[in-house]
Amino acid sequence: MQTRRSFAEVPEPRRRWDEIVPGLTMGGHEVRGEGGPAEPVVVGAEFDVVCSLHTIPGHGPSPGVEHHVLRIPDAALSEAELVEVRRMARLAHAAYAAGRSVLVRCFHGYNRSGLVVAGALVLDGYAVDAAISRIRERRSPYALHNPLFVDYLVNGLMRE
Repeated sequence: MQTRRSFAEVPEPRRRWDEIVPGLTMGGHEVRGEGGPAEPVVVGAEFDVVCSLHTIPGHGPSPGVEHHVLRIPDAALSEAELVEVRRMARLAHAAYAAGRSVLVRCFHGYNRSGLVVAGALVLDGYAVDAAISRIRERRSPYALHNPLFVDYLVNGLMRE
């Protein structure tokens, strides 16, 4: 499973979000069409729950949508940040397992959102490799290209 890519090698997403499993979607804050400029992704009321690992003013969600924010870097995480990632993965899992539609997003919708979505899938019974593969198949082969995040998952992030 390839995970080591330079951040400069990773293209911007072409889709605003992708459903990974029914009810659990992963996305970002901007997309770039073929050869076009970057365009903002604004979330309205398309989802029941939005989990944001990066925020930009004016990018939603709409008032009244349940919104959880956890600002973490796309880099090494502290133990306190890992605790919060586990909490967010549990929250996302509980929401979509209860039949609610959930969007987990970060800037591009590749790494930070991938970490939380993979954690939710592990809680749903997926093996770590299967969760990562599912995310890459559904979102992008560039999802979870941050090897630190893959290491967190492989080394038992969701067993804590």
